[in-house]
Amino acid sequence: MTTRTLTRRAALATAAVTSALVLAACGGNSDDNGEGGTGHTGHGAFAASATPSAPAGAHNAQDVAFAQGMIPHHQQALQMAELAADRASSARVKDLAARIEKAQDPEIRTLTGWLKAWGEQPPMAGMDHSGHSGMSGMMSEADMAALKKATGRDFDNRFLSLMTEHHQGAVEMATTEKRKGRSGDAKAMADAIITAQDAEIKEMKQLLGAK
Repeated sequence: MTTRTLTRRAALATAAVTSALVLAACGGNSDDNGEGGTGHTGHGAFAASATPSAPAGAHNAQDVAFAQGMIPHHQQALQMAELAADRASSARVKDLAARIEKAQDPEIRTLTGWLKAWGEQPPMAGMDHSGHSGMSGMMSEADMAALKKATGRDFDNRFLSLMTEHHQGAVEMATTEKRKGRSGDAKAMADAIITAQDAEIKEMKQLLGAK
C-alpha cells in the first residue's frame, strides 16, 4: 500500500513539473515574439506582418493604381541602391542604400501578391523605366546613366540628391493612397512608407549638408 501511494505521488509530482515547464515555454515564446515585433520599424515591420497573397478587406481602383505604380518606383530605387556598394565613398551612404534594398524588395513582393489576388496584372520587371518617367520622383534615363558613371564623392552627392527626390515622390504617392484608397492593408503600407521615407529624406538632407 505504501509503495503504491509513493508511486502515485511521484507520478503526480512529475506531471506538475511537466505542466510548469510547458507553461513557461509558452510564456517565453510569447515574450520573444513580442520583442521581435517591437524590434522592427518602418517598411520592415509592415512587410513582415503582411500576407502578400491575401490582403484583408475590399479594395478600389486607387489601391490597384498604388500597387501598380509603387512596384516600378521601388524597382528603380533598388537599382539606384545597388550601385552604391561599388561606387559610393561614404560608409553612411552605403549603409543607407543597404537599408533601402532591405526594406523595398519585400514590399515589391507584397504589392505583387496583392495585385494577383485582386485579379490585376503586376507591372513587368525590367531595367527600362522610360514608360514611368511621368511618375512622381522617377529618375530619367539620363539621370540613371549619369549615376552609373559617377564614383566616389560625386556618386554620393548624386545618389543623395536623386534618392531624396525619389523618396519625395513615393511619399506623395503614398499620401494619395491614404486619402483615396480602400484596402486597409494597402493604406497601412502607405503609412509605413511615409514614416520610413520621411525619416530617410531628413537623413539624406543632413548627409548632403555635411558634404
